[in-house]
Amino acid sequence: MQRKNIKFSIFKYAMLSLVAIFVLFPVYYMITLSLRSQSSLWTKSTLLPVDSNLDNYRAAFENTDFKRSLLNSVIVCGTATLIAVLFSVMAAYALTILKFKGRDTLGRVIIIAFLTPGALLFIPLAVIMANIGLSNTLQGLIMVYLSFMVPLGTYLLIGFFRSLPAELEEAARIDGASRMQALWMVLLPLVAPGLVSVAIITFTGAYNELLYSLVINISPEMRTVPVAILNLSVADEVPWGRTMAFSSIAALPVMALYFAGQRFVVEGLQTGSVKG
Repeated sequence: MQRKNIKFSIFKYAMLSLVAIFVLFPVYYMITLSLRSQSSLWTKSTLLPVDSNLDNYRAAFENTDFKRSLLNSVIVCGTATLIAVLFSVMAAYALTILKFKGRDTLGRVIIIAFLTPGALLFIPLAVIMANIGLSNTLQGLIMVYLSFMVPLGTYLLIGFFRSLPAELEEAARIDGASRMQALWMVLLPLVAPGLVSVAIITFTGAYNELLYSLVINISPEMRTVPVAILNLSVADEVPWGRTMAFSSIAALPVMALYFAGQRFVVEGLQTGSVKG
């Protein structure tokens, strides 16, 4: 029995090591490429960081457009995430706790909106933003991101609210709390892991988004990070070293979020999937 457990442990750690290598290798290769010059990439094909230097990172910090794009992404995604979490909480609460006619139909509509491919909507949304004068503005991009962040956040939070006993809100109401007080003071603390999970997932999705930001915000002053990195390429020439350096820097905000909230993300996703 003990020998069987040892074999299982060896197999488990071997598989985990393979998964870790599979996941981390692209990150390692990105950092390796970011430390090499363009000429070195074509003359020396190797996975090792040979002829390493920080010129590409220096170029990133000296690039005003890139720094502005990074700030734009943080502002847009941070603001959209806060609004999306607020709206998602209200929608998920209504769809799970409140009883009203058409609740199930509305829930299906939200799921359909969540599953609708973004490629089908970017032209209508671009036309709408142009008609209301919000093209080439950060506010317009925030509104567009909310169109897919709120359905996603609502879909995820429904599972968390369903996992809560109905007696919790009923007890709060009996004690004299209003619905809003019961929501904010009793229910929300219990779904805190879900809130953090939704915030990180929606922020990451918006931060990595390229299509909408490329179509809606044409002005260089309003570009986000994915568009700024895309514009490093000229015709068929891709400066791989500089592109990887810019990408490494751009990944830092999302990595910081995941490291700060990884415990809540794991706990939140387990709760939402098992009890939802």
